[in-house]
Amino acid sequence: MTAAVDLYWIPLGAGGHLVRFNGKVYERLVAWRERRPPLDLYHAALVVTVPEGRFAIESTPVPDSSGHERGVVAGGSVGSRRAGAFRIFRYEVRCWRDGVIPDLAWAVESPRRLTDDEIMARRVLEVAPLLPTPVWGRDELGTGEMWNSNSIVGWLLARAGFDMPGVGMPKNGRAPGWDAGVLVAGRPGGR
Repeated sequence: MTAAVDLYWIPLGAGGHLVRFNGKVYERLVAWRERRPPLDLYHAALVVTVPEGRFAIESTPVPDSSGHERGVVAGGSVGSRRAGAFRIFRYEVRCWRDGVIPDLAWAVESPRRLTDDEIMARRVLEVAPLLPTPVWGRDELGTGEMWNSNSIVGWLLARAGFDMPGVGMPKNGRAPGWDAGVLVAGRPGGR
């Protein structure tokens, strides 16, 4: 294999109890408001392979100031712009050559091979540094959904030219924020 774009659906909070618990509470409230049964929540990540290497793409909290070592291409504040002055309230987007995505072992219905076309794989890598970086967990871009890790992966795939209805969610699952990324990618300039 010389080229591929693989999508991974990782259960929200895989490997950590607090995020999982908070996600379940959030989903129960949203499901109650929308008058539907609660669904499983997922966090999207990508692995892009081109002849010169394999790139792990996901968004994470900022652990330290060595972002260049992790292939950080973008980042922003979490919760509010003011809070972003503190590292604990910042996120980073990695496009990390030979990098790792720690929670891949928990991924379900994954990987989903979206393409083995080298041009499409390169396109994902080309648009990664162009990502918009609104405040995580807010709807600053007026999409009706908060911006988060799913927004980032949705934006990358849509901006790179993938057929978004063909991507699909895991059975009985949803990825909050996904539609925000797809919607923003379709705007002029992708912002």
